[in-house]
Amino acid sequence: MTASLWRNRGLITALVKREVIGRYRGSIMGIAWSFFNPLLMLVIYTFVFSVVFKARWGVGGEESKTDFAIILFVGMIVHGLFAECVNRAPALILSNVNYVKKVIFPLEILPWVAFGSALFHTTISIGVLLIAQLILSHQIPWTAILFPFVLLPLVFTAMGFAWFLAAFGVFVRDVGQTTGMFTTVLLFISPVFYPLSILPVKYQVWLQLNPLAFIIEEGRKVLVFGQLPDIGRWSIMMAAGMLVAWAGFAWFQKTRRGFADVL
Repeated sequence: MTASLWRNRGLITALVKREVIGRYRGSIMGIAWSFFNPLLMLVIYTFVFSVVFKARWGVGGEESKTDFAIILFVGMIVHGLFAECVNRAPALILSNVNYVKKVIFPLEILPWVAFGSALFHTTISIGVLLIAQLILSHQIPWTAILFPFVLLPLVFTAMGFAWFLAAFGVFVRDVGQTTGMFTTVLLFISPVFYPLSILPVKYQVWLQLNPLAFIIEEGRKVLVFGQLPDIGRWSIMMAAGMLVAWAGFAWFQKTRRGFADVL
């Protein structure tokens, strides 16, 4: 799994660059759209939730009108990264049939390419978030540098799902129609629009099984509140994420022999 990533790192980087550039090819603003899209979403969140609904996160009496939008945006960034990987996964092999016919092409890197593209847009969104924080609150907590560390368990979890769905999508074409519904449901059962603390304890226990819940909550700690992450729970999530990644990769490698026959 990691050996293939390291061995093909140059090819993965080249394919990610080609995909990112290809997504915006032909548009007037080009790759600048990757900056303006999250900026526009942040402005909309700020207006709708802070001005129209006058929503408050409940983090303290000094919470400003823009705090809710900033806190909400962190959750949207984390969910967006996972959702893009999962939603694209079922079509990764189907849309690259020419690679299946090439014996020497490492098909297992295609989910890494999809993740790399999603990570590029996530990085831009985080940059927009930090700039907005600097403008609105005049400070960025030093703990923000820990966000990649917090995000690491989600990387393994997302890759595990991507490998599994990429292989499963070859044999069951309907799976591509269900992932969108799955990620939409996941959006509302994750603490994106609300903190876990406002829910009854009996529901908190179940929602904490959601792999996104911990990442979103800890991401807000380091990016917004300037708090250190929970290392104990992070270690558990990391172990679980690596297990999911290993299982997904094993499934992909076991089933890849049948790709050419089906396609």
